[in-house]
Amino acid sequence: MIAQAFAYNAIFFTYALVLARFYSVPADAVGLYLLPFAAGNLLGPLLLGGLFDSVGRRLMITLTYAGAGVLLMVTGYCFANGWLTAVTQTVLWTVVFFIASAAASSAYLTVSELFPVELRGMAISLFYAVGTAAGGLVAPGLFGAMIQSGSRSQVLGGYLIGGLLMVAAAIVAAFLGVSAGGRSLEGLAATERS
Repeated sequence: MIAQAFAYNAIFFTYALVLARFYSVPADAVGLYLLPFAAGNLLGPLLLGGLFDSVGRRLMITLTYAGAGVLLMVTGYCFANGWLTAVTQTVLWTVVFFIASAAASSAYLTVSELFPVELRGMAISLFYAVGTAAGGLVAPGLFGAMIQSGSRSQVLGGYLIGGLLMVAAAIVAAFLGVSAGGRSLEGLAATERS
């Protein structure tokens, strides 16, 4: 959750700054570049969500977190080298968000499945609060400073941190994730307690 919140908040909350500083997009046009993010966030869970139940959450969370992390780093590298335009960067970020939003949606559900019914609400709120604090407080400030520097390589450093956090989350899911696909929440909670 920390990885997802860091990557999401770092990109989403500072993208207007990137567009203005590095691509000279006028302030009144920035919103048009953010609309594809919203579409990617909505379509990712809708179109990939079924795979989390049919293929399995552990595998899908691993693949989607890793995929989003690698794409984030590749996009950052392309950005740092000046190979992207505002449009191509937006397209790539939309793909990253499409994959990452499906991963994050399933990860929140999976966290709740790890705890007995009576603790699920508290567990979700605790993990959400910690993840949001790390991603919502640290990431935008860090990226804002990197963008303010005017250095594409510094911004790349932030994208690499976000991508590596996503890949690390994929590794954690691969080794510590619970195979919850096709199992009832109550049955899973009973199994995990024993």
